[in-house]
Amino acid sequence: MVKKMYLKTMAKYVITLGLLFNLSCNTSKESQKTEKANNFLDFSENILDYHITPKDAKDRSGLMFSDQGAWFAYGMPEDTTDVIGFTGPFLMTQQNGVWLSNSFANTKIRVDNNPESLKTESSRSYSSHLEMNYACDKIAVSETLLFKNGHTALLQTKIKNTGNETIDVEVLWGNAPILIEGISLSQNDHTITINSTETDAIGYLTFPKNTQVELVDSLNYKAKEVLTLKPNETKEIVVAQTFIFPEYSWEEEKQSIANVNFDSVFEVRKSEKNNQLKAIIENRKPEFKDDKYAGVLAKSQLTLQNNWRIPAGELTNEGLFPSYHYIGFHGFWAWDSWKHAVGLAYYDIDLAKNQMRAMFDFQSDDGFIVDCIFRDTTIEAHNYRDTKPPLSAWAVAKIYEKDKDAEFVKELYPKIKNYHEWWYAKRDHDQDGLCEYGSTDGTVVAAKWESGMDNAIRFDDSKILKNGEGAYSLDQESVDLNAYLYAEKLYLSELAEIINKLEDAKTYKDEAALLKDKIQEQFYDPEDGWFYDTTLDGKTFIKGEGSEGWTALWANATTQEQANAVKFKMMDPEKFYTKVPFQTMSADHEKFNPLKGYWRGPNWLDQAYFGVQGLRNYGFNTEADQATIRIIEGANGVLGKGKAIRENYHPITGEGLNAQNFSWSAAHLIMLLQND
Repeated sequence: MVKKMYLKTMAKYVITLGLLFNLSCNTSKESQKTEKANNFLDFSENILDYHITPKDAKDRSGLMFSDQGAWFAYGMPEDTTDVIGFTGPFLMTQQNGVWLSNSFANTKIRVDNNPESLKTESSRSYSSHLEMNYACDKIAVSETLLFKNGHTALLQTKIKNTGNETIDVEVLWGNAPILIEGISLSQNDHTITINSTETDAIGYLTFPKNTQVELVDSLNYKAKEVLTLKPNETKEIVVAQTFIFPEYSWEEEKQSIANVNFDSVFEVRKSEKNNQLKAIIENRKPEFKDDKYAGVLAKSQLTLQNNWRIPAGELTNEGLFPSYHYIGFHGFWAWDSWKHAVGLAYYDIDLAKNQMRAMFDFQSDDGFIVDCIFRDTTIEAHNYRDTKPPLSAWAVAKIYEKDKDAEFVKELYPKIKNYHEWWYAKRDHDQDGLCEYGSTDGTVVAAKWESGMDNAIRFDDSKILKNGEGAYSLDQESVDLNAYLYAEKLYLSELAEIINKLEDAKTYKDEAALLKDKIQEQFYDPEDGWFYDTTLDGKTFIKGEGSEGWTALWANATTQEQANAVKFKMMDPEKFYTKVPFQTMSADHEKFNPLKGYWRGPNWLDQAYFGVQGLRNYGFNTEADQATIRIIEGANGVLGKGKAIRENYHPITGEGLNAQNFSWSAAHLIMLLQND
């Protein structure tokens, strides 16, 4: 600094030194630019808008912030009067999520016995924390919320005396009204316990030992701490909010809270998130180096983070909800999990592996993988009626690419092999080497669910056939299922080689070669230039151009000529090259209905990704880049700050549809932009 000032002074008189000074300034600016570029956490600033003051316990008009796999989350108040604090918590300990209170740690400030009305100076959110800053004539207050771990959030309140005289500051806490039934509060020293008749999770609000804490009644508490602040002096108070399940130790967590250093946890959390964002932002394809795409990646990472849950109840491994924000999505689904794991592998390899383990923990002896699993089966039972498309080998292979962990491959390989063989044992009605979607309970609806494309038009006239006890198939062979199985054979072959199972590797390669020929011969209509499902005998196409038509391109299972024809239709604006390209069915089909169709017209970003990657597999990189840009720019709210990533999108208008904060959409946005 001194050197710069000296150069600046001398530059008035000496031209040479003036030139040197200009060079120094330019170097300094470049240094600042580099420093900013290295602070990847900045890309997450306010990337999602958490402002909400819930009107009732089930109000989902706003978004919620969570981290470390916690089963609770917070928002930020929409406006502030005399009371400051964060919104919530939003409790996912109760199956579908409810707000405990508008603010369970409401804070009021008194200075020299006089209430202070604080003005909100700023509110910021990052992937690492939330922060609110307030001020009045005498003091400045900052509140920061972060997650210590999957059980406890820490709330730091910093108060600075901005006046010229020593002051006494009273910090007063209390709770806004409880919004849900079955809650009661109790007190033990400086801790308020939150009990619920609806869940076995117990909550704790822990104040510092010198705080005066009082239970007013079974639904209200109050607490007070007095600080004496000299001019320009700053003091802080840290409060902990915990929600913990009985399989974890509250005594250990309580001891950890007593010894916690907020600033140390804060630095760890910021570094952790910065490194995660750095991993995916630096790994972008060269075509997507603009900062706006870094913002998409930051929003995607944060979407996955907010859906992350640690093991609890029936869930024996950590993983991701499809959406914490949507009723009914508070569990883990099979093919969602495979997709989540691939997206996570780019920046959080351990979580990616555990997401895989979460579903295989429920594998049956015959290889079957359950469709979805939940923490509390007294509320929602695991769905054993069907499974989901076989993408687990793809996920494990992608994870292996990142860290070369052969032990993880060795752990999962026999399970995936068992799952792969299950398809041919239980879902190949005519034993011709081509599988069908089906169900375990003999219902058509569960068989449609097994495809993951629940109400796709190709299933409108499907019927169910019995293969054996607890094993049923639809009366049609699906191109996407067999393309997935083809890809899985090749991935299994790769994984087998990694763990030196060379005979398995050869077997799967040989099987893949045979299956590839069948896919090209049976499912491709040369007149239409499209891949369709067929009847069980393989003689009749089930017409209606849908996204399953390019799955064979994603799997690398077509000829170049076939890929050329499919690409031509994919890039047709009247069919699939819409505002948000590569939707689930052709826009010119009579049953196309994005607003009411679910899988009959909306753009699901997993299918869009399979389409883009399919183009890349056959050399259509220019088209793939153009489509990627169009998807991201066309899907409302993917670009820019504030709005959530959606479950699916209207391909013509770009409107976000159905669930907000959807995990596989976020995972596939990461995949679309990564440079593999």
